[in-house]
Amino acid sequence: MAPSPATTFASTKLIVHDLEKMAAFYSEAYGFDQTGRVQAEIAGEPIDEIFLGKSGESGGGLILMKYVDRPAAENGEVLLVFTTHDIDALFDRVRAAGGAIYVEPFQSDVVPYKAGFTTDPEGHLIENVELPS
Repeated sequence: MAPSPATTFASTKLIVHDLEKMAAFYSEAYGFDQTGRVQAEIAGEPIDEIFLGKSGESGGGLILMKYVDRPAAENGEVLLVFTTHDIDALFDRVRAAGGAIYVEPFQSDVVPYKAGFTTDPEGHLIENVELPS
């Protein structure tokens, strides 16, 4: 089997229902900035996307996508993972931005990290990991 050409991970695209509310949540809780917006079609079906990123960081960002004429998507299709150096402060920001706590921060007995789970305002599950200082 011949080696495949090199590929690079680009980003994560999360299907949401309330695009503006979700962009505000990820900006407030996780510090993203809106870096772009596209209104287009996929196979004739209208979509609306907001691109989120962080200034000064390279690599894939988070794209929030809404199918304009579809009902809300089922949750559980994707699990976002964020890292932080202060998980308690992050959980405070999640609450303040309209998210919820799914599992309070705990010290993992599998890896040397503190972790916890939150949900965004539409119920998407988010894993949060506190990196050792």
